[in-house]
Amino acid sequence: MTKKLILMLIVAFACTLSVGAQGWLGRLKDRAEDAAKRTVEYNVERKTEKAVDDAMNPDTDRKSKKSKSDNDEADVDEAENGDDADPTAATSSDFKRGEVILFQDDFTAETVGEFPSKWDLLDGNAEVKTLGGVKAVEVTNNGVITPLIKEKGAYLPEEFTIEYEFYYWTGGKDDIGLNDMKITLASTTDRSQWAGYYGDGVAFCLVHGVYDTESHHYSYNNGNGNETKDTHFEYKFKKGWNKVAISFNKRALKVYLNGKRVVNLPKVLQPTWMSFQVPFDYENMTFIRNVVIAKGAVALYDRDAQSMTAVEKAIAETGKFVTNNILFETGKATLKPESMAEIQKVADYMKKNPSVRFEVQGHTDNQGSDAVNDPLSQQRAEAVVKALEDLGCDPFNMRAVGKGSHEPVADNSTDEGRAKNRRVEFIKK
Repeated sequence: MTKKLILMLIVAFACTLSVGAQGWLGRLKDRAEDAAKRTVEYNVERKTEKAVDDAMNPDTDRKSKKSKSDNDEADVDEAENGDDADPTAATSSDFKRGEVILFQDDFTAETVGEFPSKWDLLDGNAEVKTLGGVKAVEVTNNGVITPLIKEKGAYLPEEFTIEYEFYYWTGGKDDIGLNDMKITLASTTDRSQWAGYYGDGVAFCLVHGVYDTESHHYSYNNGNGNETKDTHFEYKFKKGWNKVAISFNKRALKVYLNGKRVVNLPKVLQPTWMSFQVPFDYENMTFIRNVVIAKGAVALYDRDAQSMTAVEKAIAETGKFVTNNILFETGKATLKPESMAEIQKVADYMKKNPSVRFEVQGHTDNQGSDAVNDPLSQQRAEAVVKALEDLGCDPFNMRAVGKGSHEPVADNSTDEGRAKNRRVEFIKK
């Protein structure tokens, strides 16, 4: 129908034109007819090919006529019963930092090019450098470093957590052989030399890559005849800074990589002290930052109930809940991601007790002037209130108050004392 209409319009229009124009339109008409002919021939050819294909594959047509719901049901059946089904297990992310910080170093106060002041060197070399504008310590030349703890002998309690971040490279480094880092939890009281990563003097050692590998391993001693066991596992780190966390509770040891639990050992010898060792000489390769050792650990059983009991018990006995586990970026009111576990505990309590009102107090140490610390503590308290509100708590029940450094609970002349003074208090009103 369309073809006839076009031809009629062409003929009618041609009558009003010159002979030359009529010739041009005639050629246009011939081209249109040729194009239409080729289209018809192409469609006939496609239909013929489909007919032959359907004859040779009779099931194809029936499959194409299935409804969407039929296809959905088939997909479900295949997922449930087929060979491609992938059984999985729940992955735990239950890490919680210990309540009392024993050692902490983010290297921000260190001088670039110097050995870090809060550390001791057992072998090799270590130096503070900047990586992407962030200060960190680089360990090289088969270096071994350990926190500078003045007291002799063991310092790790029977319940503790250790956290640190390291930089992972995924490319751009040539001729790399050994590419791992070892964190060793020793089982001896002699801190004068590295305990190694395998043997009687080692309670646990994690060996993880720092460059272009997914293969890692750990060794541990469970106390049964001093036999050290070694286990390999795979994990893919992202390029950049990655977080490692270790929790030890009397006997049970757990390791978390970027929040995911990758090691869960029911029995390990009591660790006594810790160290980092880097077994190669490469420069500008291995960087560590944000090291925290704290007293307390992930509870052995019924972790969520234990966490709630700690908040409820503190408020019932003292009328307040005090925590050093709500952390901020240095000199800022920006909450660190690891703070959310502690804030969630308070949020759970508040939602369980919706009529209870709190004064949320921010406290700092005495580093810096009151002109800086007073408004900073207020802003930090407000950030905690905002985080609780985002978790569903009623803002009417909270009031943010900044206390600055005016109400210390420990000696500000020591690192441990200042760590205790940097706290958030939830005062029941």
